[in-house]
Amino acid sequence: MAVQYGKGAGILKLLVTGGAGFIGSAVVRLAISRGIAVVNVDALTYAACLDNVASVAGSALYSFERADIRDRTALDRIFADHAPDAVMHLAAESHVDRSIDGPGTFVETNVLGTYTLLEAARSYWENRGRPDGFRFHHVSTDEVYGALGPTGRFTEDTPYAPNSPYSATKAGSDHLVRAWGETYGLPVLMTNCSNNYGPYQFPEKLIPVVILKALEGAPIPVYGQGENVRDWLHVEDHADALLCAMQNGAVGCSYNIGAESEARNIDLVRMVCAVLDELHPGPAAYAERITFVADRPGHDLRYAIDPTRIREELGWRPSYDLTTGLRHTVQWYLDNTDWWQALMARDGVGEMLGRGRETHHG
Repeated sequence: MAVQYGKGAGILKLLVTGGAGFIGSAVVRLAISRGIAVVNVDALTYAACLDNVASVAGSALYSFERADIRDRTALDRIFADHAPDAVMHLAAESHVDRSIDGPGTFVETNVLGTYTLLEAARSYWENRGRPDGFRFHHVSTDEVYGALGPTGRFTEDTPYAPNSPYSATKAGSDHLVRAWGETYGLPVLMTNCSNNYGPYQFPEKLIPVVILKALEGAPIPVYGQGENVRDWLHVEDHADALLCAMQNGAVGCSYNIGAESEARNIDLVRMVCAVLDELHPGPAAYAERITFVADRPGHDLRYAIDPTRIREELGWRPSYDLTTGLRHTVQWYLDNTDWWQALMARDGVGEMLGRGRETHHG
């Protein structure tokens, strides 16, 4: 659905952190298509790719700044030079497996980086006379809530109980954002999303892993027995919801974003294989290559989002169901081999490809 311009209609220029990443680039492309100027701030770490925003890079509405959110001097200059009306903060380390192997980077980027960005945004906002229309929109994940049993869904009031270094650092950044709103009056809002999928997703994530391993003729890895359940959200729907929340959401409020599309990992993998069988048939059914691999530590059993608040208060609805979204995604990877082959050639990407990890954010 189209954004209903309301309380935040004065947002004409948006500073997006992590705008060369998977979700961030979807926001950048959509915002520019709707006439919003975008300043894309990205450090261009391993998962970022400027090809993700190539379709809008020539627009007069687009600006790019290569900078790390931990660099206060760079952030102060960027705020001064571009004078944004709002910040949408997506820059984060987001891969759970990587957080288990090296948690320090996640603490530095997700916690200290968010703190530095909050301080830069607060200084900018205060120096401009604390304008009412300014927004600091922090994008987070449902992983901060921990794991669910067979029933129930996460609401905005679910207590935090993160179980991985990644989710713990996202929870920490969420708390910082809330505190800067309460303590300093910074006009903040927050969204927590379910698992994202769609075009331009980095090849180490679950759905691209399935597609690319299948096309390679290699075993398709699935953690454990594939019983873990996730709630899947097409990235273009997520970008639409983010702009909706930023422009219409209440200051100090949080909104859970999900498409109510739960699936066990094994069922999702089989769905992707079935689409590949139809669109790119091989010598045998792709599902025959599914291989169960050792589970990762602390693998949460189930996530599910209750999107009632954003649906009832802001009127947002997803446009993709899981079947349509997966078909769209598989077709995109088949049509864009140059994009993912270039990423696969990067150092260190191939070694992560065997780990069938889903993603929420980043």
